[in-house]
Amino acid sequence: MRQSRLFMPTLREVPAEAEALSHQWMLRGGYIRQTASGMYTYLPLGWKVLQKIEHIIREEMDASGAQELHMPAIQPAELWKESGRYNVYGPELMRLQDRHDREFVLGPTHEEVITALVRSDISSYRSLPLNLYQIQTKFRDERRPRFGLLRGREFLMKDAYSFDRDWEGLDVTYRSMYETYERIFHRCGLTFRAVAADSGAIGGQGETHEFMALADIGEDTIVSCSGCRYAANLETAEFRVPNLDSGLDLDPAGSYAKQAAAPPEVVHTPDVRTITELTEYLQVTAHEIIKTLLYVADGRLAAVLVRGDRDVNEIKVKNKLQADTLELASAEDVMKATGAGIGFAGPVGLTFNILVDNEVAGMTEGVTGANQDDTHLRHVVPGVHFSLEYAGDYRNAEEGDQCQHCGSALEFHRGIELGHVFKLGTKYSETLGASFLDHDGREKPFVMGCYGIGVSRIMSAAAEQSITGERLLWPKAIAPFDVHIIAVSVKDETQMNAAEQMYRELSSAGLDVLLDDRNERAGVKFKDADLAGVPMRIVAGRGAASGEVEWMGSDGEKVVVTVKEAVERAINGAQKTEQTGGERRP
Repeated sequence: MRQSRLFMPTLREVPAEAEALSHQWMLRGGYIRQTASGMYTYLPLGWKVLQKIEHIIREEMDASGAQELHMPAIQPAELWKESGRYNVYGPELMRLQDRHDREFVLGPTHEEVITALVRSDISSYRSLPLNLYQIQTKFRDERRPRFGLLRGREFLMKDAYSFDRDWEGLDVTYRSMYETYERIFHRCGLTFRAVAADSGAIGGQGETHEFMALADIGEDTIVSCSGCRYAANLETAEFRVPNLDSGLDLDPAGSYAKQAAAPPEVVHTPDVRTITELTEYLQVTAHEIIKTLLYVADGRLAAVLVRGDRDVNEIKVKNKLQADTLELASAEDVMKATGAGIGFAGPVGLTFNILVDNEVAGMTEGVTGANQDDTHLRHVVPGVHFSLEYAGDYRNAEEGDQCQHCGSALEFHRGIELGHVFKLGTKYSETLGASFLDHDGREKPFVMGCYGIGVSRIMSAAAEQSITGERLLWPKAIAPFDVHIIAVSVKDETQMNAAEQMYRELSSAGLDVLLDDRNERAGVKFKDADLAGVPMRIVAGRGAASGEVEWMGSDGEKVVVTVKEAVERAINGAQKTEQTGGERRP
């Protein structure tokens, strides 16, 4: 490709709306342009990167035995109502009507459509296992689109759906997809971790893993063990809770027993609402306080108790309550339930479910709200003054907590979700009536799995991990071009002849070559080359008169070589990338 004809509208200034480095560089480099909030046009450079990512995904998915198809982006709302997700998915589900007032949705995912397809065409176990995938545009009405392609309302996704006879078959398919994902992300040149995760709105009846690219801009927190291979998303991370005092006994039935205690002491605390204010006013530490938060789960009130220095993990709470929706109770709801304003709620005397975090259950006593304005209680004893029937793990892990597997300290990292694999089980097949006749003649529901990859997210994550100083350096396997040839002065016939010779030879060898043949200043060309991010660069400058050019590889080191050697280096570098599937960054 001759750069004089390439549509690559670069920007010299960093766009004000771009927070993430990847977003800034892809706007500056002419990869994408915003059409509306959370919606982007992919320009030729960006589209070339996406096509190379898609090529890797297709190769690995096909090699795994999965088969590609293509489903409509617009889906009948009846299918979503049949599965029960029409209301559960919430405001992120884009809804519309046609001219006949029939309801449709813009698909954020395709579990309903694929299950309806298979139930109508697969009736025998002889057709199983089956794994179908597509690469398609998806839609989610994000409340706050941000970070460019990392959180948008329209995005490119690979989604696959497997159908097996039983759970043993699903285990095999799930492991195959897990390993396929590892190969895909390795080949894309990403540094990533696979972590245990929550199934969220997709749902499911088995294990689920997220594949996370390590990046400071990531919106997810990865919790990993410093001593073993355990890793999980913060929303599902588990940890050991050591007994906090000798007053905690766990009987075989799993309930906590405590010695009888005197009634709590009532303490006047005028305008003391926050944990910080309470610690100062009562001269206690935050871990001596029992924090009570009220939630509304599917319209029902529930209280969650954690230590004063801890944060509630709402995913764990939601899963315990088996709720579709969970939100903090409003000030009005708190007043109706407790008779007091926010900041004074406590567990003593509450008549609805109280979820007690294990750390609180293990406390000898603590300070709580009194369900009365400007009032708290001292010497409140868990298991005596309030029930421990629903004791469990309801808080976020924190750095330094002990790993549940080996006892080593947990560490935190930021991550960008690239892909997610789920064991759905029979969640959708039973709900949508998708079944087959097994070898014994009995009708059984399909045992399903689903497997998603954010294709456009891979592009952003790769850019985020590939920005070094003032240069964007794409991983070789997904770079828009294999090699970038720059003629410093197009008016210099010797330089142009050398550049044209290399361009012809490398193109004939099958390399994707970008030749900067523009009549621009050298500084402009080099700045644009840094934005283009091509891993191999050859500069034809003054040395061309003696048959020499400047070579720069992905390590950034510049060396003077002959034209012939430059061509050989480029061909060898491209062949190495093809053979290894791309180099994995450290």
